[in-house]
Amino acid sequence: MSTNSPPAAAPTVSSAEQAEIAAVPARMVAAWAAHDADAFADLFTEDGTLILPGVYKKSRDEIREFMASQYAGPYQGTRVTGTPIGLKPLAADAVALLTTGGVIASGETELADGDAIRASWILVWRDGRWQLAVYQNCPRD
Repeated sequence: MSTNSPPAAAPTVSSAEQAEIAAVPARMVAAWAAHDADAFADLFTEDGTLILPGVYKKSRDEIREFMASQYAGPYQGTRVTGTPIGLKPLAADAVALLTTGGVIASGETELADGDAIRASWILVWRDGRWQLAVYQNCPRD
């Protein structure tokens, strides 16, 4: 005979935690504006994952190397934008953050529709701060 336990209460996120979580995309925007691969990679856990169309990086070091090469190449002179559109608590120390945004081409002032993306950020609380365990984006349309 099996017994069914009532479902556990859904985790909640305080307004202070929401502000800390929402600051992570802002730190990514700042790292990108400075073309700072170290600051970008430091947003991730040591074993963090970055998934972009055609890209799969599996550690902070791989992410750092990839972003350094991109800032020196195709991302040179670009900016990035992102706005949170949803937050889903997964556990007491993990959340899914959903954003919309994209890469603003060099010399442009606005995001082109064709460059718009939606992104999923899986953040975990580690070492006293929210860090990216997984970041993945895909075209918005």
